Amino acid sequence: MYATHLHLMLTHFPIVGILIGIGILIYGMSIKNDSVKKVALTLFIISGIFTIPIYFTGEWSKLIVEKLPGISDDFIKSHEAIAIKTTFLTSILLLLSIINLVAIKKQLVFAKQLLVVTLLFSIVTFAFFAKAANFGGEIRHSEIIEHQIN
Repeated sequence: MYATHLHLMLTHFPIVGILIGIGILIYGMSIKNDSVKKVALTLFIISGIFTIPIYFTGEWSKLIVEKLPGISDDFIKSHEAIAIKTTFLTSILLLLSIINLVAIKKQLVFAKQLLVVTLLFSIVTFAFFAKAANFGGEIRHSEIIEHQIN
């Protein structure tokens, strides 16, 4: 169960990190402060790095959890499908954030436009993470499913 426990613990970091990063980035853009923007971009990078062990512990967790009684294979498949998309989106967000940091540091002309793209992309990525987390919760938390039905 170690991989499953680790997976459950790690998944919270990028969800919260991206959400806080969005808020910080909006604030940094509104006050036009490059240092604040860099903090947000760094949070996106850290969140992207966390996604790597989350992906692998998710694969290992699947091997453990699918053998437990009362576990729906459909819930596992739904979670896995959106988790793969989320991992891909988070990887792109990580790369965009690195490019943004370089663009800000070198004061490149497209830095402001790229920052807007990154902000929008981070919002989409957060939405996917939230959905992946919800699907993951449905695997073992019947109260989530019952609440959605009512």
